[in-house]
Amino acid sequence: MDIRKLTALAAAAVMTASCAVSCKKKEKSDSTSRQAVTDTNGKIEDETVSTYPDYPISYPEIEEKTTGDLYEAEAAKLGKGLKVVSSPKEDSDSKGGKKSTDAEAVQPTTKFDPTVKPETLITNYSGDGYVKGFKNDGSTGVVFTVDAPSNQHYDLSFSIAADRFVNCDIFVNGTETAVFKTMSDGEFTLITLYGVFLTKGKSEIEIRPHGDISLDYLKMANNTSLRTIKYNAENDLSNKEAGVSAKELMDFLTDNYGKYVLMGQYASDENNEELDLIYRTTGKYPAIRFSALHTNSKTFDSAFRDIDACADWYHKGGIVGLMWYWEAPSKKKPSVYAKDTDFKLSDAMTDIDIAEMSQEEIRGLYGEGKISEQCYGLILDIDNMAGQLTSLKNKGVPVLWRPLHEGSGDWFWWGASGVDAYKWLWELMYRRYTNFFELDNLIWIWNGQSESSLVNKNTFDIAALDIYLDSSKDYGSRYEQFLALQNIVGKDKLIALSECSTVPDIDAAFRDNAVWSFFGLWYGKYISDDKGGYSEEYTSKDALVRAYNSDGALTLDEYIKLRSGEKLVPEYGDEKPASTTSSTSATTTDTTDTTGTSSAESTETTAVSAN
Repeated sequence: MDIRKLTALAAAAVMTASCAVSCKKKEKSDSTSRQAVTDTNGKIEDETVSTYPDYPISYPEIEEKTTGDLYEAEAAKLGKGLKVVSSPKEDSDSKGGKKSTDAEAVQPTTKFDPTVKPETLITNYSGDGYVKGFKNDGSTGVVFTVDAPSNQHYDLSFSIAADRFVNCDIFVNGTETAVFKTMSDGEFTLITLYGVFLTKGKSEIEIRPHGDISLDYLKMANNTSLRTIKYNAENDLSNKEAGVSAKELMDFLTDNYGKYVLMGQYASDENNEELDLIYRTTGKYPAIRFSALHTNSKTFDSAFRDIDACADWYHKGGIVGLMWYWEAPSKKKPSVYAKDTDFKLSDAMTDIDIAEMSQEEIRGLYGEGKISEQCYGLILDIDNMAGQLTSLKNKGVPVLWRPLHEGSGDWFWWGASGVDAYKWLWELMYRRYTNFFELDNLIWIWNGQSESSLVNKNTFDIAALDIYLDSSKDYGSRYEQFLALQNIVGKDKLIALSECSTVPDIDAAFRDNAVWSFFGLWYGKYISDDKGGYSEEYTSKDALVRAYNSDGALTLDEYIKLRSGEKLVPEYGDEKPASTTSSTSATTTDTTDTTGTSSAESTETTAVSAN
């Protein structure tokens, strides 16, 4: 799969993880044990695997304190070649907050630059001046040493002026944690990173712009908006005629939303090699088996094998998730990618309501020239896939169904013709599957990834994001995207991580109050090496083991127990989960605006990253 890094707008801030959460305490196990491994053909092989102790949810105890400290750029540690410039101005600080008075603050390594022409100066800066001279390659930066009064989440606001859009990398204690883009109007504007977790005491915040900017100051304030994240999603499915199995699964997901993260893994084929690899590595199987049905109009043969594997996984007690890797219904170039196909969704659109017509009626419209060949081709593919989903319905299998993924992007053909065409196709498919084919086993997942591509909320049950990062970056909890998506769809919808490159940090998810309903790790290099062994390129073995054995994770065996009525006891109930002080660095990460717009009030704008 051609992966794009897709994240959501950090349109509002992110909440603290100090709220009470309900966490399970699982029974301890021996270091090794002999367990049965069952393949998709029903064969049982005896294999020795390592098992691990349980890991309580752990993060530093959070103490909320109000702060609004301001750190001047000219008093920070400046990279080589940077200059401090100033002009005559009133001796006042119009920005509010307080200046850093720390005796240990690093003084500037360069003096004020007298060569700057007066007419190029910006006069409404704070303090004694501002910093310029940044290189285009991002090699020069300014390091602010901040003093956090407590362990908590903070909003970090940079006062920046730039004459063009400039990408800025942000590092917290040496770790790259965010990327945002400046404004381009030449005026000082606050660009804010919301909900960055810092431990009490000194931390270094570094900014490295990829282009020259004017940097005035950094303001650090305690975060409050993370508290807006809620887990009160409704369990009513969009399909009011949903079957019993789909209702039961949705009830389970909503009942445990915010309590556990259901572990999910994509299988590359019906052999489930990735799922068995996780079992051999962690002693646990994921609760959800995800797969991508890769089809085109000429053949659906490969889908049959995957459908059988889905049914087998469900009957062994697991959850089934499906996405459709749909090659465009083109006779010459049937590709999923817009650049590789001659098919245009805009050519298929029609004002005729065909969603609940029979194929014979639709064929008649095509014969009469009332709908296009592209439209007729869509219907044929949609109906062929309906046959696969009907097979699962007849076997009693509920499905987490995610069609038309990453719909706001232009790389797949279903997104390349714009949001109106995308929404038309979504509505066509939803109504045809729900009303015409009566597929009552589907739980619909909307993965449009932007507010502009939001479909009718009555036509989906779960909102999800695909988030891929470079292997060198800390994945963390991805709380900023969680909050942004919840702000788009509302608190009555489940929020999930439908595709990811790295297993999320379960501890950070609870700390940051961003407990995804479930996640799905993609296959290939994200989990296995060329020889089929576990690859640590994106997630270390220790991190995978800790995640799968975390008290905040829900694996296959635990899911089966809960569904059968067993309780994973003892539980924390209304108490906070266990916390330690082992974590010393901030764990916020890249934020990308998938809506294409930033939220701004007067001189403040939300931080977004460049793709």
